[in-house]
Amino acid sequence: MHNSLFTQINHPIRLIQRPGRRVARALTLALSLAGAAIAGLSAMPGEATAQSRIKDIVSFEGVRDNLLIGYGLVVGLNGTGDSLNSAVFTQESLIGMLERMGVNARDDALSTDNVAAVMVTATLPPFSRQGSRIDVDVSALGDSDSLLGGTLLVTPLLGADGEVYAVAQGNLAVGGFSAAGAAETVVKGVPTSARIANGAIIEREVPFVLEDLQSVKLNLRNPDFTTARRVSRAINAFVGVEASRVLDPATVQMRLPPSYEGRVVEMMTDIEQLRVEPDQMAKVVIDEQSGVIVMGENVRINRVAIAQGNLTIRITESQQVSQPQPFSNTGDTAVVDRTTIEIDQDEDRRLGVLDTGVSLQEMVNGLNALGVGPRDMITILQAIKASGSLQAEIEVM
Repeated sequence: MHNSLFTQINHPIRLIQRPGRRVARALTLALSLAGAAIAGLSAMPGEATAQSRIKDIVSFEGVRDNLLIGYGLVVGLNGTGDSLNSAVFTQESLIGMLERMGVNARDDALSTDNVAAVMVTATLPPFSRQGSRIDVDVSALGDSDSLLGGTLLVTPLLGADGEVYAVAQGNLAVGGFSAAGAAETVVKGVPTSARIANGAIIEREVPFVLEDLQSVKLNLRNPDFTTARRVSRAINAFVGVEASRVLDPATVQMRLPPSYEGRVVEMMTDIEQLRVEPDQMAKVVIDEQSGVIVMGENVRINRVAIAQGNLTIRITESQQVSQPQPFSNTGDTAVVDRTTIEIDQDEDRRLGVLDTGVSLQEMVNGLNALGVGPRDMITILQAIKASGSLQAEIEVM
């Protein structure tokens, strides 16, 4: 690339000795090629920064979901409902529902197995208006085998304050099924959980007026001092005044600037599109059950030597027949147990040295060069952390 660039520039320099328009054209061509080369070098992929929109790393005050929960009955099951003898709450709920409809069922022995008690959950999105619909999830509460083909009866959904915010009802959509025979049972998915799309109608709104706010708090999803300051500086640079300040690693407070007076929604729309580079703390996340290891790019270690060896002990049990000597009148034929123990210790593993401040890729390559698997790598990382050489936080899931 550099040789080609120099060739193109040297050619027009020889034309400088010639008068006329060719000299001007040559200089223009040289400057254009040099500018293009500099622009290409500055746009190399390795120099790109991982910037994110503010809307992807923060949540705005007041713009939040609310959880709803309710208890209801599912009817219409094909013999896969709760056994009323064991699920007392299902029987009492069924009797109470029938009494509200004018049916006296307390004197009769209820034995229907087409009814199941369920818990209904939903999420109330922010700024949901009365009359709009939301999805609900239905989960069996008793010993029902399957909710396939069932219909949820009218179920009030309550918020954390005990008020009814939505009412759910509708046919269940079950993603699994179960089939049983005399000697085998086949179950696919979870037949005791279901979903109703647009199954609840919102009856009460959460009181919150966004336009009345004079200041808005931005909550970082991953609290960090550096990221919070970068968000504040990006906002101030955009609006042209000191409109935001950092309250703590997780909160940036932004007051309404004069240019956005009475236009909170427009200000939030413009602010959330700004891009900043989030800063992350060096962390190693380990899941010991599955052997998964996730390391951030900021993980660094001091100079350390690592050796890892495998010790395998193999025990084999066998039986042999012991017989007396031929033509011998003494001794009996007997079965004798034989145990063989083999110890295999890998002596070829050598010490590997990781230098100070190596990058994540270099550390992974060094551990892979030792033939270390994921589970052994977990132990090695914990040992490096215990020695004080790992400059990162280890989080075990």
